[in-house]
Amino acid sequence: MSASEPTAAPSLQSRANRSLGQRLQNINRDRLEQVITAYLFLLPDVLGLLLFIIGPMLLALVISFTDWRLTGTPEFIGFRNYEIILRDPKFGASLGRTIIYTLGFVPVVYTLSLGMAVLLTRKGRANFFFRTIYFMPVAMSMVVAGVIWRFMFDPGNGLINESLRFFGLPTAQWTGNVQSAMASVLIVAVWKNVGYFMIILLAGIQDIPSDYIESAQIDGANRWKIFRHIILPLLRPTSFFVITILSINALQAFDQIYVMTRGGPAQATYTLVMYIYEKAFREWNFGYSGAMAAVLFAMILVLTIVQVRYFRSSDERQ
Repeated sequence: MSASEPTAAPSLQSRANRSLGQRLQNINRDRLEQVITAYLFLLPDVLGLLLFIIGPMLLALVISFTDWRLTGTPEFIGFRNYEIILRDPKFGASLGRTIIYTLGFVPVVYTLSLGMAVLLTRKGRANFFFRTIYFMPVAMSMVVAGVIWRFMFDPGNGLINESLRFFGLPTAQWTGNVQSAMASVLIVAVWKNVGYFMIILLAGIQDIPSDYIESAQIDGANRWKIFRHIILPLLRPTSFFVITILSINALQAFDQIYVMTRGGPAQATYTLVMYIYEKAFREWNFGYSGAMAAVLFAMILVLTIVQVRYFRSSDERQ
């Protein structure tokens, strides 16, 4: 018996080693299959990103260094298109209107979305109804919304002026007036976007641990102090996302403006993207429009980096 024990122990140990090795091999095989499956699911999105976003962006950047009118061979001209941008008064004017639009759009949408999100955090049976009502404009395309509001703003028989006449109030030209055209366009943009960002901010508020709010209430904090010292600081990451996306959308504003005013009257709503569109698809100057698109992309990139650093520095100060 004593002679057989030494041989039995190595046999059991080798069998255990083989079992452990087989188990590790199965785990590695399963992990490899999971990784391959994940990449296969990601492949359509990656291809779409490369073909329809990154590829056209790189192509537009290459075209911006050429003089190309769609017909003929592109002629490389270096930085000449960018030099023309610096001397183009129409570029500066359209950029100024874009900045005005952004300064009017971002704070209003963020403030309204945040206020509505805070109100809808209160428990009540009507919350689902109001969330649905506020979110309904998001389901409508911007082009359709622009067409509807263009008829509503009609100075003759539009719904808004007819309502003002019914109550004996003075009417307005709305999109037909230089002073009110930009405000009219902003009204539509705000109405269309508030519901979407309200849902995002509402999700961020609901993600805040209730223990913080309950502790503040026990300490005697009122609603304003809870909002200022608890909700706003903890909502900072969500606010950063919302403000960044709003800024990007505002700097790229085109569709509702094109549908409602075509950039008029007297170019009062003529934004930078409209100028890029005109150069590319009316004058067929793809080189110059590509250069302006590259400048716009650089502006958006710089603005995003500034916002990232601002929010990071604010978090570090806290």
